[in-house]
Amino acid sequence: MEFSKVLILDFGSQVTKLIARNVRELNVYCEIVRFDISINEIIEQNPKCIILSGSPASIYDKKNPEFDKEILSLNIPILGICYGAQLLSKIFKSQVKKSKIREFGPVKLIKIKQDKILDKIPNNSISWMSHGDTIYKPGKVIDVLARSEFGSVAIFKHKAKKIYGTQFHPEVVHTSFGKKFISNFIFSISNCKNNWKPSRLIKSKTKEIQDLVKGGRAISAISGGVDSSVSSVLVANAIGTKLNSFIVDTGLMRKDEIKLILPNLKKLGVNPKVINASKIFLSRLKGVTNPEKKRKIIGKTFIELFEKEAKRTKAEFLVQGTLYPDVIESVSISGPSAVIKSHHNVGGLPKRMKLKLVEPLRDLFKDEVRVLGKSLGIEKDLISRHPFPGPGLAIRILGEINQERVKILQEADSIYINILKEKKLYDLIWQAFCVLIPIKTVGVMGDERTYENTIAIRAVNSTDGMTASWSRIPYDVLDLISSEIINSVKGINKVVFDISNKPPSTIEWE
Repeated sequence: MEFSKVLILDFGSQVTKLIARNVRELNVYCEIVRFDISINEIIEQNPKCIILSGSPASIYDKKNPEFDKEILSLNIPILGICYGAQLLSKIFKSQVKKSKIREFGPVKLIKIKQDKILDKIPNNSISWMSHGDTIYKPGKVIDVLARSEFGSVAIFKHKAKKIYGTQFHPEVVHTSFGKKFISNFIFSISNCKNNWKPSRLIKSKTKEIQDLVKGGRAISAISGGVDSSVSSVLVANAIGTKLNSFIVDTGLMRKDEIKLILPNLKKLGVNPKVINASKIFLSRLKGVTNPEKKRKIIGKTFIELFEKEAKRTKAEFLVQGTLYPDVIESVSISGPSAVIKSHHNVGGLPKRMKLKLVEPLRDLFKDEVRVLGKSLGIEKDLISRHPFPGPGLAIRILGEINQERVKILQEADSIYINILKEKKLYDLIWQAFCVLIPIKTVGVMGDERTYENTIAIRAVNSTDGMTASWSRIPYDVLDLISSEIINSVKGINKVVFDISNKPPSTIEWE
């Protein structure tokens, strides 16, 4: 079956992935590529349309990112968003200038001309602006379709070609008509087919893995999370007995993690070897409090163990469950995006590594991975587990890590998660966990004064981890969680609830 393909040229916006989310939710396949992809590479991919993303850059920067202008001669629909629209307008001889005041936030859209891209979008709908440059004098080949309530150009169209530009961000939830706007461009303007689903990736991913490994041997480390499990099953299906799986017990896993995950994995035909490495991880992390340093140490230690296991099994490849949100937050891959933090399986990897990586989920969202896993026959108990970071509890223990502090966090986290499951809330929350804070406070237990640790509980709702809102857990459940943790876990006398959204916060604390 032939799938329509949408190419997104990434100029480094932190919300480029949200464009892809919107397109894929329409059951249309899309890929994010670098902004400077050549016209020949685009012709090879044969996209139905192209979307130009936003960027933290300005078109007035000395070395501002630009695309190959030959792309405009391909006679396929193009949509420029924010920075992408400004680049297009500049090429079409419009005048773009720096705004004295950056336009940021909700702005009403005033329609001037009707067009397919505006079908079923009401006048005065709320759009979300975030830009410092403004199109103030359109070129002769441009028609203005809509303006903001303040008079600036909001949407324009080339008079002779299917090329559009929008100053607002239709990909963010704050634009009330964003999904409809993107749908109009994808279907009404570009004539894409909505026949793609993540479950249909199994065949292409299997071939991709086989082409990469080419008869070689691979190893995979399974953490018990969704990503490592799905990637391991996918690779096992592709190369069979040439994959050796193992679980590294870092001493930083959730309580009874290995006992819980092994039965599920064995049912899937994956029988991982368990490597007890808790002593080496805890010794290397002793006295380390900087979160980035923790991640680097953990990444380096993992790779040492991987390479040792690879030598034993004569493997050349390492399978990892890296997702795109890991990539975009760790390193600038597609465009000039800003680094937020290092993930141990991306930015935390050593520069020189003997093993070649196999990352079959690298271009997928978390929810897409769950769909893929379900199609592979992985049980719901494993697929529906909340995300768990590769560095484990190391980044949920703020400050120094030792065995005592790990045990405190494991016990508290286990109580928290079990109560959420008992109250039928676990499946309604995207991710929930405890954080051990390096602050001791005064408390009273019985007739005695205590001076013990504080635990923060975190619960968020999200689709892909790129943005998240804090979950509204009922007060009576919060009360139960607090009481159970304080009464059952020695060393804790205070529980606090994190009500921060992402952005501006991150989901994890470190």
